[in-house]
Amino acid sequence: MDFALLLTSTIALAGGIPLTLLLTFASLLAGFVLAVPLAFMRASPRRRFSLPVLAYTYVFRGTPLLVQLFIIYYGLGQISAIRASVFWLLLRDPFWCGLFAFSLNSAAYTTEIFRGGIQAVSTGAIEAAKAVGMSPLQIKRRIVFPIAFRSVLPSYANEVISLVKATSLASTVTLLEITGLSRKLVSETFAPYEIFIAAGVLYLALTFLLTGFFNALEARLNDAPPVKTRPRLLNLQQVPDEQ
Repeated sequence: MDFALLLTSTIALAGGIPLTLLLTFASLLAGFVLAVPLAFMRASPRRRFSLPVLAYTYVFRGTPLLVQLFIIYYGLGQISAIRASVFWLLLRDPFWCGLFAFSLNSAAYTTEIFRGGIQAVSTGAIEAAKAVGMSPLQIKRRIVFPIAFRSVLPSYANEVISLVKATSLASTVTLLEITGLSRKLVSETFAPYEIFIAAGVLYLALTFLLTGFFNALEARLNDAPPVKTRPRLLNLQQVPDEQ
């Protein structure tokens, strides 16, 4: 093994980390925004809400992400209506195609993760919230989702890490993230062994950092101190004297 080439390759491939992280976190943000309402619809006992979401998650979880990326990047451009619309300004760019594919795929997995957490929330907590006069929206926002998110955080962390590694597929649509730069360097140096080891080291480092972050976040949420409340003092002036 050429350790000098391994070191220089690692430094060169580090230039692809910003694009990798941008694709990852932008997709996670878009997927999260989509997944929260979809998860409540998926957890709904009303079939007219849950079945369409089930169909969406089933398709995107049951087909390879690479196929989804190719359909969006190569397939949508074949539709004349899309080429004539304003969406073509974005879809002709490989970055936005990759972001679109990763976001939809992440939203499908995140929806099912959150759905499990929502359905696991005890009915007692919901009934207690109703008893104090909370509206359905307030119950979802203040009670159901915080409890669900805390319970599914390990599963969601796995989805984040999986998406980091899945961004390597963006190299197939000409994006020069870590894997894209690796393929470019291999074509220039004809040394795939050292270069792809360097790429693996960088992905491993990103995974290590994200794992540490989610472990710390989970520990913080689990060890959060209870809310401090002041004891209510008895107003003696309002207590009638015993006869």
